Amino acid sequence: MYNKLDPLLHSELRLAIVSLLIHTDKAEFVYIREKTKATAGNLSVQIEKLFVAGYISVKKSFRGKKPLTECKITRKGIASFEKYVNDLKTYIEPDQ
Repeated sequence: MYNKLDPLLHSELRLAIVSLLIHTDKAEFVYIREKTKATAGNLSVQIEKLFVAGYISVKKSFRGKKPLTECKITRKGIASFEKYVNDLKTYIEPDQ
């Protein structure tokens, strides 16, 4: 049977953000924007949704006079991502 997919991670951009963060300790907003090719506005909205859900943590500071936003995946985010991948496998390999 098919498992229900997490609607928060089923968004292409949110899935890309979490996929990037799962492989790194933390990532800067600019790095995530460059890798996902998202606009700054759209990326900000999607990061906020992941933050509110508890999937990522967000640290805002300054580097010199420039704002710096760093994102890090949380334990909840890791668990949700792993569950999403396993649930997605039920669609790819339904007999297993």
